Amino acid sequence: MDNKIRCFGDTPIYIDYHDNEWGRPVHDDRKLFEMLILEGAQAGLSWITVLNKREAYRKAFDGFDPKKVALYDDKKIAELLGNAGIIRNRLKINAAVTNAKLFLDIVERHGSFHHFIWEYVDNTPVVGHWERVEDIPVTTPLSDQISRDLKKMGFKFVGSTIIYSFLQAVGIVNDHIKSCCVYDETR
Repeated sequence: MDNKIRCFGDTPIYIDYHDNEWGRPVHDDRKLFEMLILEGAQAGLSWITVLNKREAYRKAFDGFDPKKVALYDDKKIAELLGNAGIIRNRLKINAAVTNAKLFLDIVERHGSFHHFIWEYVDNTPVVGHWERVEDIPVTTPLSDQISRDLKKMGFKFVGSTIIYSFLQAVGIVNDHIKSCCVYDETR
């Protein structure tokens, strides 16, 4: 491990995620869908647990293709529940299917999920100016609003804390602390 200051990360997979993904703007719908599903899967667990299962998730969930996931039936859900490579929680798996259908509804109405979700910040990332990781909030009025809106549409596992983590993950919110090795690069 190097001596760089990071917001988090003490294993290679965590460091790679922190340095190369977290807080960097994502505009690709499939990647946005992936992160929405993974953040929901994290509920009640640590992010490192999800990161360690990410490749198995990609394989199990057809590369996070929302069109395919939206078509999952009881047989496919049973298959997923038997897959030790992912988090085998029926509610979370069912939520992924429900959310895929609703994700596609948003794509149909807005042209892309990217256009829909980035409109909340006028297509400009919100940049935090935090001194310490402990200062970073777990929810904000922005995550509260998006969470409420998604829940009204029928999305599952989209509470404000999950949505705030999602916003951070896809760079809609950039919460790298000021002393972080990628702070200037990601601003």
